[in-house]
Amino acid sequence: MFRYRDLTIRQKQIVWAWIFLAVPVLFYSVIRFYPTGNAVLISFQEWNLLGTRTWTGLDNYVKLWNDPVFWKVFVNTFLYLLIGTPVSLLISFVIAYHLDKLRFGHSFIRMLYFLPFMTSAVAMAWVWRWFYQGVPIGLFNNFLASIGIAQVEFLNSTTNALPAVLAPAIWAGLGFQIIIFMAGLRSIPQSYYEAARIDGVSWWTVLSEITLPLLRPTIVFIVVFSSIGFLRIFDHVFNMTTNNPGGPLNSTKPLVLMIYDTAFNSFDMGYAAAQTVVLFTILLIVSLIQLWLLRADR
Repeated sequence: MFRYRDLTIRQKQIVWAWIFLAVPVLFYSVIRFYPTGNAVLISFQEWNLLGTRTWTGLDNYVKLWNDPVFWKVFVNTFLYLLIGTPVSLLISFVIAYHLDKLRFGHSFIRMLYFLPFMTSAVAMAWVWRWFYQGVPIGLFNNFLASIGIAQVEFLNSTTNALPAVLAPAIWAGLGFQIIIFMAGLRSIPQSYYEAARIDGVSWWTVLSEITLPLLRPTIVFIVVFSSIGFLRIFDHVFNMTTNNPGGPLNSTKPLVLMIYDTAFNSFDMGYAAAQTVVLFTILLIVSLIQLWLLRADR
């Protein structure tokens, strides 16, 4: 018979550790693991939210493979990733690098860069949507007209729509990335820079041989975090293309918006769950590849 008083101190510590871990384990089991497993199960079924579930095997995945809209959305999702991640990484590093050297007004300017990250994505999307409107409403087209340039169809063009939606998404995330970069820059010992200054090393050598290598953990975190964000982009696309969800000819439609449309407009939960499983797999593979390529011991 189990008696607590007969346990050793080590065994009592283990018991209390599991007692305190029980709450987060239960939370993750109910909130994280169960919905994930249920989504995988539903992806093999046909369900409209109201009727009974019908087992269909791999039919949803076959349908997904033969769906031309899915492949268009798949390409769009990776365009958000392949354009958004390096552009945001470069811009945020350049700003953080120069802001770190600034002494006057440093905190105020850092706060200004961080404000967009704290602002509602829905509000920002509608403001940028107003910027993109035609003459005489849109800010950008009014400026172009004032200098004699024809107005641009930002959100109604298959060529311009995706970059137009991606721009505010990049801008919104810069503040967070700048703060993380600055924390990484501040953690680098100043003795390295002092030694380089004494040796007369150029700024480019200092940047490439000292700063960037020591920022590798910070870069890994930002790349993985921003990649997941761009792969899951939804708010900006949904709110900037409400009249034509996904843009003209689905030119801006990401996978998350397709999942939303399939689930809550078409009520095809099985097909939406199959798309969710594909998105989860993409997120997992991309994150693992990035961690492998950018791991510290390379």
